[in-house]
Amino acid sequence: MNKKRWIALIVVVSLFIVSIGVQFNTSIVRISQNDLFSMSDPTYDEVIIEDGDWDERIAVLQLNGVIMEDVVPPHIGQGYSHYRMLKTIELAAEDDSIKAVLLQIDSPGGAVGPTAEIHESLLALQEEYDKPFYVTMGETAASGGYYAAAPADKIFATPSTITGSIGVIMESMNYAGLAEKYGITFNTIKSGKHKDIMSPSREMTKEEEEILQSMIDEMYDEFVQVIVDGRQMTEKKVREIGDGRVYTGNQAKKVGLVDEVGTFNDALEDLQKTYGLENAQVIQYNQKANMFSYFVMEAKNKLQQTDSEIETVMHLIRQSDKPQAMYLY
Repeated sequence: MNKKRWIALIVVVSLFIVSIGVQFNTSIVRISQNDLFSMSDPTYDEVIIEDGDWDERIAVLQLNGVIMEDVVPPHIGQGYSHYRMLKTIELAAEDDSIKAVLLQIDSPGGAVGPTAEIHESLLALQEEYDKPFYVTMGETAASGGYYAAAPADKIFATPSTITGSIGVIMESMNYAGLAEKYGITFNTIKSGKHKDIMSPSREMTKEEEEILQSMIDEMYDEFVQVIVDGRQMTEKKVREIGDGRVYTGNQAKKVGLVDEVGTFNDALEDLQKTYGLENAQVIQYNQKANMFSYFVMEAKNKLQQTDSEIETVMHLIRQSDKPQAMYLY
């Protein structure tokens, strides 16, 4: 083969390699968020907390952190994962050897939608799968954290647990005055007069305030009904104690929001005795790593980012620019 043919061959091969690279990069760019979640779907190991009968087991689940929709795959970050929360409830529900669930809650609540999803999943655990579940509260189980706990067969809290905060909140920032001070103006083109409701660039009108208040009232009514159904209280009683205030564990017991003041071990022992599960094996689910999670961890190491820096970034990612209703303390 002469020199010209070698050069031509090299050029063709080079172009081929470049085209493959372009196609590969393009395919990566086109990966949707759903694809990213799919390729990182985690699996779970069962970690034995207390050994016992394999045929009759108790699953310990954790609801920790602010309840929000996942914005990144569940392998990234160490905080709350909505996917992981719903998945572990599903695992416990569908496993015939799991006879009861003990849910540990340390959460100030969070977004309305995801909180309701957890509540519905726990109701399905009870009603469709006929499995009891207890709640043991940690430092905080307030607002949406209590919403999730309400249908439990029994609720335990420590004396210093902060709970309650029954209600809904929606906030937005208004910097119209600051903008005016510095001569900044905003041009808004909208299809209807309420399209920019809660815009931070202008004052809210009385009509808009009434619109939003009606939404908040409706969500609050749903919260009240969840407690009426879960705690067997009258609606009047729930509204009296559910004005947004928080309670300690001791105070919550007095007003009927919790059943017992005690620890995780107290709750587990009561659950075992009540349902004849003294010899049951006690397990919890541990998320297993896969290739995607190894890649993420390696990337974190390469970037030499500390855990605190990663968590700070994750916190910022989870913050939405748009106002939203929250069951949040």
